[in-house]
Amino acid sequence: MEYQHRALDQAVINKNTSNRRLYNPYQDLNIPTRIVYNLPTLPGYLFAEESRTHRRSWRENLTYYTGIGYLTGVTAGTVGGSASSVKAIEPTDTLRLKINRILIGSGHPGRQVEKWCGIIVLMYAGLERGMVVARDTDDIINSGVAGLGTRALYKVAAGLRSAAMDKD
Repeated sequence: MEYQHRALDQAVINKNTSNRRLYNPYQDLNIPTRIVYNLPTLPGYLFAEESRTHRRSWRENLTYYTGIGYLTGVTAGTVGGSASSVKAIEPTDTLRLKINRILIGSGHPGRQVEKWCGIIVLMYAGLERGMVVARDTDDIINSGVAGLGTRALYKVAAGLRSAAMDKD
């Protein structure tokens, strides 16, 4: 019964509102509202030179590269730590002890490799953007020089002699 009442009420509402229109607050201002609200979908640039370059900004590169580095590092570290933890399980361990050993063993290497990868990628992103600014071009040479520079900066932490010899 109640369903029928709602259907009848809805029919009455539709019948009463069929001769009405929506209120437009801009109708008396003579403003072409369709043009005002027709916004461009492309990003706006201050200078025409900026629109011709098709690359990410340095902030986007830094965020993107560092995020990918951290994600790769934590994945690799967790997989490696889990594999070594599974090998270290003893036959006398209970199920709870096995799970605990795997979780603890995968967490620590995951965090270490995550930090290393994140720092290396952070250095790479900074050097690559520096090369783009210095050469005013975005090509493969910038990536190569940034990779070599990142390796040199990473090796300098072990000492100048180790960085100069670079046997590995």
